[in-house]
Amino acid sequence: QVQLVESGGGLVQPGGSLRLSCAASGFTLDNYAIGWFRQAPGKEREGVSCISRSDGIATTAGSVKGRFTISRDNGKNTVYLQMNSLKPEDTAVYYCGAARFFLSACRGNGMDYWGKGTLVTVSS
Repeated sequence: QVQLVESGGGLVQPGGSLRLSCAASGFTLDNYAIGWFRQAPGKEREGVSCISRSDGIATTAGSVKGRFTISRDNGKNTVYLQMNSLKPEDTAVYYCGAARFFLSACRGNGMDYWGKGTLVTVSS
């Protein structure tokens, strides 16, 4: 079965850290650029970070720059989002998507695959 599965979400206190995983099954992730997005209740989906297929070029949204880091382990068919210094405003469902083209992965348009999301709650 071809799918992307996010994991690693949960409840964390402000200032804490989480590492989200985006694991692919049924296809090879290194053929795709990957984007992480989030959607908070009542808000539009927001791009968080994206990474290219093979050369590791990455971009990160200004709202999380310096706190979130995207990385990929093609050997494990997985992309990660390390989130540090979490704030209550980071609370959202986080999704990953896979696209053939880097810009598509960053913009969220033309994705080939989407995961179902993992909930991150930052609260004391």
